[in-house]
Amino acid sequence: MSNLPVEPEFQQAVSEITQTLEPFLAKNPEYRRALEVVQIPERVIQFRVTWERDDGTLAVNRGFRCQFNSALGPYKGGLRLHPTVNLSILKFLGFEQIFKNALTGLMMGGGKGGSDFDPKGKSDNEIRRFCYAFMQELSRHIGADLDVPAGDIGTGGREIGFMFGAYKKYRNEFAGILTGKGANWGGSNIRPEATGYGVVYYVTEMLKDLDNTDWKGKKVLISGAGNVAQYAALKVLELGGKVLSLSDSTGSLIATTEEGFQASDITRIAEIKLERKSLTSFVEESANVGERFKWHLGERPWKLVEKADIALPSASQNELNGEEAKALQKAGVRYVAEGSNMGCTLDAIEVFENSRKSIKSLTNTEGVVFYAPGKAANAGGVAVSGLEMAQNSQRLKWTSEEVDSKLKEIMQTCYKTCWDTGKEFSEGSALPSLVAGANIAGFIKVANAMRDQGDWW
Repeated sequence: MSNLPVEPEFQQAVSEITQTLEPFLAKNPEYRRALEVVQIPERVIQFRVTWERDDGTLAVNRGFRCQFNSALGPYKGGLRLHPTVNLSILKFLGFEQIFKNALTGLMMGGGKGGSDFDPKGKSDNEIRRFCYAFMQELSRHIGADLDVPAGDIGTGGREIGFMFGAYKKYRNEFAGILTGKGANWGGSNIRPEATGYGVVYYVTEMLKDLDNTDWKGKKVLISGAGNVAQYAALKVLELGGKVLSLSDSTGSLIATTEEGFQASDITRIAEIKLERKSLTSFVEESANVGERFKWHLGERPWKLVEKADIALPSASQNELNGEEAKALQKAGVRYVAEGSNMGCTLDAIEVFENSRKSIKSLTNTEGVVFYAPGKAANAGGVAVSGLEMAQNSQRLKWTSEEVDSKLKEIMQTCYKTCWDTGKEFSEGSALPSLVAGANIAGFIKVANAMRDQGDWW
């Protein structure tokens, strides 16, 4: 019996990467020692956060920061504010973050943090008081060259602003200790859009390699209705695709007309989400919603459409299971790329990877579902966070065009790294495994840096 606690999300992440590393480890058995070391965080900080509600009563939450690996640079990863936050989820996210950050080519380590605080239903003053209380302890453990957190679920521009103000007050310095900052005080252009745009840029390369095609006319299923889903949807529309779905924890909104969602729909949904309301508000307020959309209470979008080309899970972990993966395959979906972290369960990944393994020639790819894991496909967010850190260090601000160009180049390079590494280690199929490519390429880079620094031998 293990003396370690059960941590299902973290154990799933370790299991997934261990399985895909096996072809590399079989040829390079000495790296098994690196795998044993890298799955233990360098440091885990857990602390109490007490704050005052508007009615004067005491509230208490748990705060966390998992500083997982600093072999490539300062710890880097978001702060999640959500009632489901626990150490297992943060260790899974931090573990994935190590390899995601490595794939960007930027010098960033991996970490993750947050609290089981729920911002929904709280006043601005309550959120400010929580953020100040949270940062009172966290400020002891972060710094521009030590650990640079960012936003995540529940942590948007407002929360980052409050936390930055708290850090400045407690530490008496203006420093680039958070990314996702406001545009007028150290933030980067394109940061809110980065993850969604990055997913689309990554899939653009997949489209070229598998079918020599682009986004024009493609029918796209997207889950979620937050930043990632919104900006992925807007970029898909810009490139000529058709968005068929958006969703949240209350259900899925499915387009019933040929044109699908329009940019104005997505803009309104973004406004509703800023008000911390659910998609049901969009359904209730739209006079003609019944003519253009169908609301499916409590359902995810993957089994609700008869025909689609691309699926972008962009809500949360384990949001697409094996049964839903088979439904997507039956609907003709040929591309799945995760905008969320570990958006697909292991049995869903198995469905996609089995379809890939059956491909013996790229001239006959019928039935394949080409799958990209989140650590590669959604690396755009942390990539632009890294670019924000670079701008802060230089006391410069690049234009939106400059940042977008750098983001596109990073995602193209990330894809090529995954394709080339996957091709080297994906035996028996003409189509490389992007999962194996992402995991192996990220692991090799981190493991080699750790060995150089004496962390394993």
